[in-house]
Amino acid sequence: MSSQLRDKYLIYRIQTKRDAEAYAELYDTYVAGIYRFISFKVSSKEEAQDLTSEAFLRAWHYLLESRDVVSFSSLIYRISRNLVIDHYRSRRNYVSLDERLETDDEEALSPTDGGGQIQLIDTTIEANAVIDAMKHMKEEYRDILMLRYIEELSTGEIAEIIGKSHVSVRVLLHRATTTLKTILEKHETS
Repeated sequence: MSSQLRDKYLIYRIQTKRDAEAYAELYDTYVAGIYRFISFKVSSKEEAQDLTSEAFLRAWHYLLESRDVVSFSSLIYRISRNLVIDHYRSRRNYVSLDERLETDDEEALSPTDGGGQIQLIDTTIEANAVIDAMKHMKEEYRDILMLRYIEELSTGEIAEIIGKSHVSVRVLLHRATTTLKTILEKHETS
């Protein structure tokens, strides 16, 4: 069964029977991606965990109140994106995404095995170059790139999440990719 068809079946079970086990399946499927999406945008692990929990709680309530859910993936990412926006609006001591990208998470970068250290170092250097380049991009471009290449969502799903047309997302994705490539090329030559 395809994941989208499975999601629709689980949503049906939630909406008709308030089936918590069906929601647990959706949660298990999406929690890692949502946490990763949110943690990339906030300043601490605790904030990311809290916002992830809140996103799933809001999605549960939305599913119980509304019959008009085309895609759970789009719904949960849209809720998560809006929560992050609300989070920053409500904070007095704003910590920008740029500041988040500047912090080093040494736990994530520490090698766990001797044989993979060289590959891990190469991957880390490349990832740091991309993250550094993304600091110089508009936030909208960062979101588009994250949703497409890290979360591996389709342009249709991204369109639903950010509230733009499919064509607009394709144009934004092209512009973001071109901008990222240009920044990375400038970084390599300097």
